[in-house]
Amino acid sequence: MLVLQNVAAIADSAAVAVPISIPTGEAEVTLSFFDMAVKGGVIMIFIAILLLIAVYIFIERVIVIRKASKEDDSFMNRIKDYIYDGKLDAALNLCKNTQSPSARMIEKGISRLGRPMNDVLVAIENVGNLEIAKLEKGLGFLATIAGGAPMLGFLGTVLGMVQAFFQMEQAGGNTVDLSTLAGGIYTAMVTTVAGLIVGICAYFAYNYLVGRIDRIMRKLEVRNMEFLDLLNEPASGKK
Repeated sequence: MLVLQNVAAIADSAAVAVPISIPTGEAEVTLSFFDMAVKGGVIMIFIAILLLIAVYIFIERVIVIRKASKEDDSFMNRIKDYIYDGKLDAALNLCKNTQSPSARMIEKGISRLGRPMNDVLVAIENVGNLEIAKLEKGLGFLATIAGGAPMLGFLGTVLGMVQAFFQMEQAGGNTVDLSTLAGGIYTAMVTTVAGLIVGICAYFAYNYLVGRIDRIMRKLEVRNMEFLDLLNEPASGKK
């Protein structure tokens, strides 16, 4: 019995004296977008500039197109009434006070009244084309960004790979430092990701703006036909 008590006492002392270590997992490493941008190198500066330009063009064009899309539903009815009543000055004043592409187009048509119908039609179409050209201002550069940003990102990728292999060559020997190789590839991939992001955003922004302008173009065509019908049938319209 005494021997068993001594063994139990030794076991208890051993349990207290020997520390128990519990393995813990490593801290999770996160990668922020800013860290990725810094790793991208000089190419990321040019990609960031393209992004800022694309954002500016998109916001500025959205404001202009939204303003051009607004139009009073009673505008054409009032124009018809003025023309039927022979109040051309009132119709011109209404067009001048209505700041919209349709109003400027109709204003040009009214100012050409009394001339051959073909001259009136050409004048209206010219104004319509000018209004569409104003709305499309900057879209060509936005399309260039959509195609050029990914190519710029691929250029950064190639430069990063060249840098990685150059460092491997300078190291010499038969051993390859994986950290050096991984760092070069990491830098290369960052520029590709950034270029694709900017290019995709610019591409969708360009198509969105083109769709909005197409709707305005169709509205101008409708207003053009309504105005020409008004000139061809003034008597029946007055009745």
